[in-house]
Amino acid sequence: MAMTSSTVVDELRVLEAEAVHIIREVVAELERPVLLFSGGKDSIVLLRLAEKAFAPAPAPMPMMHVDTGHNFPEVIEFRDRRLGQAGHRLIVASVQEAIDSGRVREEGGPGSSRNRLQTRTLLDALAAGGFDAAFGGARRDEERARAKERVLSFRDEFGQWDPRAQRPEPWSLYNGRIRRGEQVRVFPLSNWTELDVWRYIELEQLELPSIYFAHSRKVFERDGILLAESEFVRPRAGEVLEEAMVRYRTVGDLTITGAVRSTATDITGVMAEISRATTSERGETRADDRTSASAMEDRKREGYF
Repeated sequence: MAMTSSTVVDELRVLEAEAVHIIREVVAELERPVLLFSGGKDSIVLLRLAEKAFAPAPAPMPMMHVDTGHNFPEVIEFRDRRLGQAGHRLIVASVQEAIDSGRVREEGGPGSSRNRLQTRTLLDALAAGGFDAAFGGARRDEERARAKERVLSFRDEFGQWDPRAQRPEPWSLYNGRIRRGEQVRVFPLSNWTELDVWRYIELEQLELPSIYFAHSRKVFERDGILLAESEFVRPRAGEVLEEAMVRYRTVGDLTITGAVRSTATDITGVMAEISRATTSERGETRADDRTSASAMEDRKREGYF
């Protein structure tokens, strides 16, 4: 049976109510929450849900971005403008500063990126702020390691994740009690899909960075992924630079985040392309998840968000 527009809206409002409930429960139970905000579509939806959860009062938490220093300029411009307009406090956890201070060491050679360096940078920022709960926009449909996550993902005093030591969540009941030094990562969008996110963006008329829609960009193919030419990544010998119409399904470090060929210049077109897609957004566009079958799970065990 075909879904009607009213059915879609009803389903989105159910997902919205679940997410708002989770956010309120965690803020009520834990002392110092923070919301991870990158300027990507999932964190944009998460921010709107946090704002709704406490309206008309402001959201009782700062926003944090773990910044690799290799970002799409359009996304950073949007991040600053969106948070600034709403009066949210932004904490930037800088990978470059962690490198300069000697907290992490930058890798070299082909295929290297700053992605793993985000883990230490994030853990340091959480410790510096005394944060015991961090909200993120991860969804279970993105990647199989993320599918193992509970809504409340508990981390030990070292920020590490053990998938076998997570608490059951029967009937959507959440136990947020932690011991001193432990942390909770909270995923209110766990039960959403990529298409749900886009439908909610359409319903709420949320603004997005322009790179989510088809535009002309210089790209080249590397290991089956279309990477954008930039000061941080350029074609190697044998890799052909071309001007193409592309968009991004997910945004992150531009040295490992791939584009997809697209003609979708609006939300309707994007949703039509997503409906036809046979590969998850991370599987199609994130080089860091292709390093091994367990790449994401390995990083999560170390403390990655």
